[in-house]
Amino acid sequence: MGERVVVTGASGFIGSHLCPRLAASGAEVHAVSRVKRTGDGSVRWWQGDLAELRTARELLTAIKPDVIFHLAGHVQGARTLELIVPTFRSNLASTVNLMTAASEVGCRRIVLTNSMEEPLTNEETIPSSPYAAAKWASSAYARMFHALFHLPVVILRVFMVYGPGQQDLRKLVPYVIMSLLRGEPPRLTLGQRMIDWVYVDDVVDGLVAAAVATGVHGMTIDIGSGELIPIRAVVEHLIRLVGMPIEPLFGALAERPFEQTRVADTVRSRALLGWQPKTGVYEGLSRTVGWYRRRFNEGALERYAPAVTGE
Repeated sequence: MGERVVVTGASGFIGSHLCPRLAASGAEVHAVSRVKRTGDGSVRWWQGDLAELRTARELLTAIKPDVIFHLAGHVQGARTLELIVPTFRSNLASTVNLMTAASEVGCRRIVLTNSMEEPLTNEETIPSSPYAAAKWASSAYARMFHALFHLPVVILRVFMVYGPGQQDLRKLVPYVIMSLLRGEPPRLTLGQRMIDWVYVDDVVDGLVAAAVATGVHGMTIDIGSGELIPIRAVVEHLIRLVGMPIEPLFGALAERPFEQTRVADTVRSRALLGWQPKTGVYEGLSRTVGWYRRRFNEGALERYAPAVTGE
């Protein structure tokens, strides 16, 4: 890539895959995290909370990036009052602050990662969660920044990401794998929801493609597999891969209200970005189980407590 790049939320699941990919391509990678991090020399780490406008301005003024990948955010889809302020600050305020600073400092491209959970039309007026509401609002702000201030922003609507290294055990795939490895039955909904699952390496490919594609400023583009597979089928395949004769507790949890069923438009994504997913869900799940099994056997995951539920 050969450019100066900022990755916010760089210590998170997708960021931890994106940064080494960018460094290997020759980019000068500046990684931003709310907590202090140290790297191996291929990435320069910066500490800062982008929910503060002053921090966003100082970071971009110091770095002067060509490309910004904005991955930072509070990624939790629960429907609870306690998530209103954290998702507002981490997902909406941080995005608005970053776009404000980018408009002032300048950059060639800013890539935002938004969600399949956000409403798609004006008629669909009820976001499904505080997270979805914040992502919906950040998309609207991004389109405004592009229209009024000519910010070179691209919005990626990322579907259900999974893969090696996802250590948030509130997420369904790592929750189920870790429950099975511990010999515990995972507690789940009925598992009937249809989901577009997308492997993390394919998401990284989509991010990189969005950074270099032409004619896409101001657009929202799907990053998903283009295929719907029910939760139950994914869980049953994980049980076969782990090889533990454990019956999951389907129906132990209530269904969440306003769940979305959407499939990515990968035909449009390919036309706009020259990108399409490469990893089928069963191949991706096999790789993911292998990663967790190796680290579980090494004791490297024992510090991660089992979640109460899987999202």
